[in-house]
Amino acid sequence: MSKSNGQVLSMTTGLTLKLHDLRSGAAWLASADAAVRDEFISELSEGELLALPFLFEFWAMDHQLSPEGDWRSWVILGGRGAGKTRAGAEWVRAQVEGSRPLDAGRCKRVALVGETLAQVREVMIFGESGILACSPPDRRPVWSATRKTLRWPNGAEAMAFSAHDPEALRGPQFDAAWVDELAKWKKGQDTWDMLQFGLRLGESPQVCATTTPRNVGVLKALLASPSTVVTRASTEANKANLAESFMEEVRARYDGTRLGRQELDGILMEDVEGAMWTRASLEALRVEDLPEFDRIVVAVDPPVTGKVGSDECGIIVVGAQTNGPPQDWRAVVLDDCSVQGVGPLGWAHAAVRAMEKWGADRLVAEVNQGGDMVETVLRQVDAMLPVTKVHAAKGKVARAEPVAALYEQGRVGHLRGLGLLEDQMCRMSQQGYAGKGSPDRVDALVWALSDLLIVPAASWRRPQVRTL
Repeated sequence: MSKSNGQVLSMTTGLTLKLHDLRSGAAWLASADAAVRDEFISELSEGELLALPFLFEFWAMDHQLSPEGDWRSWVILGGRGAGKTRAGAEWVRAQVEGSRPLDAGRCKRVALVGETLAQVREVMIFGESGILACSPPDRRPVWSATRKTLRWPNGAEAMAFSAHDPEALRGPQFDAAWVDELAKWKKGQDTWDMLQFGLRLGESPQVCATTTPRNVGVLKALLASPSTVVTRASTEANKANLAESFMEEVRARYDGTRLGRQELDGILMEDVEGAMWTRASLEALRVEDLPEFDRIVVAVDPPVTGKVGSDECGIIVVGAQTNGPPQDWRAVVLDDCSVQGVGPLGWAHAAVRAMEKWGADRLVAEVNQGGDMVETVLRQVDAMLPVTKVHAAKGKVARAEPVAALYEQGRVGHLRGLGLLEDQMCRMSQQGYAGKGSPDRVDALVWALSDLLIVPAASWRRPQVRTL
């Protein structure tokens, strides 16, 4: 390479971008017309052309770039194939490489920790997105199998460790570490703790953790630490580099499921202790084929205000079969059309669109916050809209309990694609809502199921007075 990490690339617009300014370079180049792209390439020297593929900040996606600021741990939560391994390998490069091949970098002693030594070697080092594949020829490190060590031309080293052997980390010391698939480690907490004691070299030792999320203590504790920064990405973010058939297959099989949200969307599926609903129980109630419904309602839980940053307006669509005695009634949650920060007319239009989409019979709206204003706003959108106004006399937990009982009886199913609603449901416990803000989606769900199954059932059971 004729130039190094400090190199300046001349762009066709006359703009010069140093490496640390290249974050939007690939997007700029991709959106330019063919003539501009050709001109840009033609102006590069031979050395610059050779260097360009290795300037990761030029090609990287946002979630693959290390955050600014003073942090101890950077966690990249991503779905399968989201580019986590490439991000970790490139981060290691950025720590150990200097301006020229023999110049010292920021770090000299790096720990590479995977679930097993084989995974460190085959994924983190020799993998298609591993360190060796990402390194330019004049900076490529050499692997020593006997020492389990990578050594760069400038003298920096990276040692490989298995999470099955936490004690191997007792003794060595480091100024940086890359750990892969932390959430899979069987001895995760022990290995993580031993690594922290070894991160004691340099001015500010840092660790990059790349993992698909799982509901495990070591990951949750790391995410909760004030010295941790997090970037997230779904498998979809990297679809340009993945087989189209793979994307089609996994989305068809797993989209909207608990496993899909974890493995494809990179979302930590976490249940609150004592929650009224759990991920497993909701997954067991998944519905693929819709029955014929006797009634369909759209329930709305309006926010106090409609400003940007205000609580969501929960809008949930539910269909029900209500033939026979109440114990035989069943319901399916069909859609979550919730919106945020759109103003009263915005959520009213969203609710009416949901009714039209599903052919709903009635709209159920909570009026605690807005009183008659809620109905007035809805009728501005559709003057003939059938509206049932409901008023919350009990707290959220008390209102949710009989609805949770319907789920326990297996009388409510869910279509796929209700992940945000289910997230809120799994944070509702007897002690209240364990999430941020208000559970407006759950509130709307409760109003819908109450209107379809609970209130009519109470009337159905009421003794009938007959006059002889």
